[in-house]
Amino acid sequence: MTRPNRPAFELNARDDDDAVLARHLRFHPDDGEILLFDQRMLLMHGYSLAELRRELIERLGLESTRALFTRLGYQQGVEDSRGLRRCEGADIPTAISLGPRLREVEGFVRNQAVERMQFDAESGEFRGDYYWQHSWEAETHLRQFGVSGAPACWMMVGYACGYTTAMMGRPVIWRETECVAMGHARCRVVGQPVEDCEDADEVMRFLRVEDFVAAPRHRASAPSPDGTPASGLPDLIGASGGFNAVAHRLKRVAPTDATVLFLGESGVGKERFSKALHAIGPRARQPFVSVNCAAIPHELVEAELFGVEKGAFTGAAASRPGRFERASGGTLFLDEISSLPLHAQGKLLRVLQEGEVERVGDTRVRKVDVRIVAAANRNLRDEVQAGRFREDLFFRLNVFPIEIPPLRERREDIPLLVNVFLQRYAQRFGKRVAGLTRRASDALWAYDWPGNVRELENMIERSVILVDEGASVDVQHVFSGGEQLPVLPHDGRRAEPVAPGPAAHDASSVLDRQLADVLEVAGSLDGVEALLMAYALRQTRGNASAAARLLKLGRGQFEYRRNKRRGGQA
Repeated sequence: MTRPNRPAFELNARDDDDAVLARHLRFHPDDGEILLFDQRMLLMHGYSLAELRRELIERLGLESTRALFTRLGYQQGVEDSRGLRRCEGADIPTAISLGPRLREVEGFVRNQAVERMQFDAESGEFRGDYYWQHSWEAETHLRQFGVSGAPACWMMVGYACGYTTAMMGRPVIWRETECVAMGHARCRVVGQPVEDCEDADEVMRFLRVEDFVAAPRHRASAPSPDGTPASGLPDLIGASGGFNAVAHRLKRVAPTDATVLFLGESGVGKERFSKALHAIGPRARQPFVSVNCAAIPHELVEAELFGVEKGAFTGAAASRPGRFERASGGTLFLDEISSLPLHAQGKLLRVLQEGEVERVGDTRVRKVDVRIVAAANRNLRDEVQAGRFREDLFFRLNVFPIEIPPLRERREDIPLLVNVFLQRYAQRFGKRVAGLTRRASDALWAYDWPGNVRELENMIERSVILVDEGASVDVQHVFSGGEQLPVLPHDGRRAEPVAPGPAAHDASSVLDRQLADVLEVAGSLDGVEALLMAYALRQTRGNASAAARLLKLGRGQFEYRRNKRRGGQA
């Protein structure tokens, strides 16, 4: 389609919005790089992406491809929103004005406001109504498949949802009500909070990378007071790449009887994932038995796991089956398995190999048919090296390991989780909560999350108890349990520099000398970066994720710089 000639977007644009974006859009052709908010961008052929889209539709089907492209757009929107706030310190009004322009610069669509985005940062109220003109997706779909029965701007809808969700700190959804691919003159989208949308479950289906993953709920479909959804599956909420990778691996192994080993920090949701694994597997109608190995006294481990006969020891007044027998036919979840004493590890290994148990104080052997799912919050290889965990048992458990990333590595899931927890505890305590303030949302995003999802749930539960009826949850409610409140600039803007006093001048002179020494050793800014990366890797014993966190980088940013440096050395 021929377009009228228009001035190109210039890096020295005089328009205020373009000037902001121009500061963070950098072309480095000699290095083969385009960067936006320090993230790698690609200037690629639209027809190549269109052909990929067409082939995926033909191979995966329309609905699967729609969900895939919408999730991609969602993740792009989250990254652009957070990149803008991270690099520019933009407040919500600035972010609102830049969001539509940013997508125009990226070449996807031209935005025309029917009703510009209206918001209330305290209550979370939000509304937007836009025409999308020259939509690349709609025109591509119409050209390749003809008139469609449903809207086709999948990536754009996902982008709008992700951008405004990250901006508002609560799930916001956009619905395409008109689309060029459906024969309309132009595309049109309407945005609102997920709670205000009656068909939110349908609209938010794209976040469900697998059927057992839940989507954010509106008020009409809130969970039961005990937090159990109507489906009976545990709430698994997420849209980040790390979460989706775990969900894909879970689906792949679920139909089998293979032993699964969940790895990850305490509180990442290992038991929830194990329950989901059981619920979507062939043993779903059989028992699911969970045991926390760290909570069993060492002298009672064998009795708890394998059972005990009457009179086997003092206090054994009756015979009772162990956890293996109770789980027979179903799934046995062994949480914190690294806490098992060595003598119990040896007997557990025999049970896993032979499929039979012998109760304490008995000579009879009983056959058991159990799927083993284990979890550890320590590195089991390190435990083996230290002599605290049997190597043969580790190899027996490490059939299908699934590592669940910590919450700080999938921060884009925080607004979705907060939405679920707010509704759950508001219903449980019979309380009406307006939502989360912008400042509280920023604090949750910036927090380091040593306790992961479990800590987030506890903080939201406490907040619902503390907040007044009908009010919004704010920072003082969330961080009232002794947590270290992250330092945030006022109202989301960059903090103004403060004139230093005498002590600050002394400290500054010391720092200047130290920086001079560093620069002399490093020789250049690139050299300083190399020293910092090497220092971070030494401090974290080669753990790239931990090193990235130490440098306040995303894992992808760290790896990109690391690989670039390796390439330069080569």
